[in-house]
Amino acid sequence: MNWIQILLIGSIVALLFYLMRSRSSAKSRAWVKVGFLLFVIAAIWAILRPEDTTTLARLLGVTRGADLITYVLTIVFIFTTMSTYIRFRDLEVKYARLARAVALQNAQVPADDA
Repeated sequence: MNWIQILLIGSIVALLFYLMRSRSSAKSRAWVKVGFLLFVIAAIWAILRPEDTTTLARLLGVTRGADLITYVLTIVFIFTTMSTYIRFRDLEVKYARLARAVALQNAQVPADDA
């Protein structure tokens, strides 16, 4: 194992501990943690055995393992971006409804000065 592999694996493990610790609230979803754990295992496997990613890529019709990883990460990035966009859009709608409800709750009848 060379120094870059040690550095990459150490970074991934540190990220795993940070994300698992910071997302330990009851609101976090178990499938997200399981998915991230599987991602970490796959990343460590790809770092230790890069020739296996090339073998898998060739089985899937891609020339190189690095290209396969790039394609997968592009899909993950697009999914994450769309998911975040949808979540923020839903939050904006909720905030607008909340603001309307508070405005209606605090509304006062105008005084008739005439």
